[in-house]
Amino acid sequence: MARLSMRFDLRVPPFAETSFADQHRAMLEMATWADRVGVQTIPLSEHHGDPAGFTSAPLTLAAAILARTDRVAVSIQAALVPLHDPVRLAEQIATIDCLAPGRMSVVLGAGYRQAEFSMAGIERSDRGRLVEECVAVMRSAWSGKPFEWRGREILATPPPATPGGPELFVGGKTVAGARRAARLHCRFSPAVASLEVIEAYFEESARVGFEKADVYGCETLDEFREQHAPGGPVAPGFVMVSADPESTWNRIGRYAAYDALTYAAWQEDGVVSDWAVPGAETWEDLRESGSYAVVTPEECVALAERDGHLMLHPLMGGIEPGLAWNSLRLFEAEVLPHLEV
Repeated sequence: MARLSMRFDLRVPPFAETSFADQHRAMLEMATWADRVGVQTIPLSEHHGDPAGFTSAPLTLAAAILARTDRVAVSIQAALVPLHDPVRLAEQIATIDCLAPGRMSVVLGAGYRQAEFSMAGIERSDRGRLVEECVAVMRSAWSGKPFEWRGREILATPPPATPGGPELFVGGKTVAGARRAARLHCRFSPAVASLEVIEAYFEESARVGFEKADVYGCETLDEFREQHAPGGPVAPGFVMVSADPESTWNRIGRYAAYDALTYAAWQEDGVVSDWAVPGAETWEDLRESGSYAVVTPEECVALAERDGHLMLHPLMGGIEPGLAWNSLRLFEAEVLPHLEV
């Protein structure tokens, strides 16, 4: 069985032959398509101050997508909680859960780009403490009862439709972040597949008595090692189907290069996210890395069988919607009939 995801970040670089309005409209149409064909999850992320306009309001997008669909889930990966008022964040998430009960999950991220903290007037050194505070506030807010926070009485409304609120994950890519997730009794959504980081999470979970520890659906370190053996094939974060991959690469190469190289430049803390492609300088490098895949329908079926998962990213880096739709229609016609989803 293959799991299907469809990611959006809605960047529009200066050379793109599209607009922000075009990309947002296409995203909603593609989300409706995804719901119809059996895509399980639409991941959305958050960044600020990006000249290409990386999505800054994923909760707004999530509400729009969920209102247009019936089945697909939205995963916020991640909400940069130090940049938000946690009470307002809890209210927004609860409101979306009332609109589409149980169809949105949220990864709480600490953030890492100094530019984003500077824009928000937040000290980057406070980020870990603010994540822990946010988890406590959300759990209290979703209890439906008044609680005290920073000396003020708070009553957050509406209460979420899901008892206790939507599922919370804590993100991170360091040992400290992994241990924080365990101390908060949250499932962990790491931005790196580092055994050192994953091991720290499970060790800390055992120490604090958190019995529901989970990383990517793995409940033990041994299970994670078995499913994510080092040296295995790269599961691409961008898959596009084409009858002529070489021609398509020539059309989208500059978008892929812009997407990857600017994102890699954001990795300021010395720990490189799995989304980045270290050492890549050109789109040809990205093609060789396996992280960006333009494949024929037959190759796409093989990729799904190998990885058990496909990440569609149709508007990656500002790809024009017409070209993106060509790929999605080919996927529906010549790949999807061969997959069990």
